[in-house]
Amino acid sequence: MIKALDNSLASLKQEKVAVLYGGNSAERDVSLKSGQAIAKGLEEAGFTVVLIDTKTVPLTDLLAKKIDRVFIALHGRGGEDGCLQGALEYLGIPYTGSNVLGSSLSMDKVRSKQIFKACDIPTAPFTVVNKADFATLSLEKILADLGGRVMVKPANEGSSIGMAQAKTIEQLSNALIEAFGFDTQVLLEAWIDGPEYTVTILGGKALPAIHMETPREFYDYEAKYQSTSTQYHCPSGLNESDESEIKALSIEAFNATGAQGWGRVDIMRNQHGEWQVLEVNTVPGMTETSLVPKAAKVFGLNFSELVTQILQLSVKE
Repeated sequence: MIKALDNSLASLKQEKVAVLYGGNSAERDVSLKSGQAIAKGLEEAGFTVVLIDTKTVPLTDLLAKKIDRVFIALHGRGGEDGCLQGALEYLGIPYTGSNVLGSSLSMDKVRSKQIFKACDIPTAPFTVVNKADFATLSLEKILADLGGRVMVKPANEGSSIGMAQAKTIEQLSNALIEAFGFDTQVLLEAWIDGPEYTVTILGGKALPAIHMETPREFYDYEAKYQSTSTQYHCPSGLNESDESEIKALSIEAFNATGAQGWGRVDIMRNQHGEWQVLEVNTVPGMTETSLVPKAAKVFGLNFSELVTQILQLSVKE
C-alpha cells in the first residue's frame, strides 16, 4: 500500500464516486469494458459507485448527482487528452490520473516524442507529416531517411488505432491516407526490430515489466484485444539490471510528459539492445486482459486493491 495515503481511505468511502466511461472516441468499446471492470472493483472494495457514459450524460449532471470524485475510464480523445480533465477542474471535482497538461502531452504522440528527444530519453528516429502537405511529400525520401521501414501513427489515437507499418512507397501512401482519417498530423517512426515491453507506474513506483509477444507484424489492436495467440510474460524475463533500467527509464518518460498518479509506459528494445520509448499512456486499458492489472497482480495487488490505490492517488496533498 501507499502509506502516505492510507488515512484517506475511510473518508473516501464516504464519497460518491462516478466512473466515467464510454464516450465518443474510437476507443469507446474498450472504455466500456474498462469502466465496468473498474466499477465492479471499487464496489467490491466498499465504495459507492455510479457508472456514467459520457456519450449520453452531460458532465453538468455530475453536480446534480452530487458526485464527489471521478475515476476516469475514458480512453482516447475527450477522456485522455486533457479535455475532460479541464472540465472537471472547472467543475471543482477531483479525478484520477494526470492533470490537463500531463494528459494532453502524453496523448499527443508527436509532442511526447519531441519531449523525449529534448530530455535525451532514447526514442526511435521520427518525422512528422501534416495532412495539408501530403501532396508535396517525397515518400521515397522519408522511407530512406528512416531506414527503409516505418511505423505510421496518427498523432492522437490510442489502442494502435490507425497504425500500420510501411516499407514501400505504395504501403506508406496507403497508410498515411488511412491515418489521416483519424488525425491531421501523423507520426512516422523508424521501424524498431525487437521485443516490446510495458511498465506500469503507480504512485511514482514502477511495477514489474511485462514482455508482450505476438505472431502478428506488430502489437496492433487485434493483438491487444481480440487475438488468443498474444503472450504476456510477467516477470518479463529480463535480468535484474535490465529490469531496473527499464523501470527507471519508464519513470523518467512518465515524469517528462507531466503524467501523474498512474499510467503505463510502452518501450521496445532494438536489435542493438538499446531501449526505445514509444509513448506514455495516462488512462490505460483496465479490462480483464489489460496490462496494468497483470503487472499489479505480480506486484501483489488484486484488481480491487489496484483501483482503490488509483482512487487514493486522486487525493492531492
